[in-house]
Amino acid sequence: MTVRESYEKMGANYDGVLSRLGNEMLIKKFAVKFLKDPSFQDLTDAIEQGDAERAFRAAHTLKGICLNLGFDNLYKPGEALTEKLRGRELNGYEALYAEVKNQYNKTVEAINEIAE
Repeated sequence: MTVRESYEKMGANYDGVLSRLGNEMLIKKFAVKFLKDPSFQDLTDAIEQGDAERAFRAAHTLKGICLNLGFDNLYKPGEALTEKLRGRELNGYEALYAEVKNQYNKTVEAINEIAE
């Protein structure tokens, strides 16, 4: 599977990230590094622990990383969750978190197919 195919599989914006990073090798390098990023796990842990401040920061970080990597499929629900948590309260976030989790898993699955 090519990097472009991986991006297409997850619903991400390959052409946008290509215009920023310039070549497929760099895109692949940073996409594979995403697999080790702790933001999603931090978000999950913070929600489980009822820590709204930490959940907001983790969601905000995840959103920014996804924007930079062209992971539009994960950026969009991540942005919505970030805004929901901006008030530092864990009320009514569940559906947004579920969509972030779904898209995160989809993204990781697609990246794993190109990781060496």
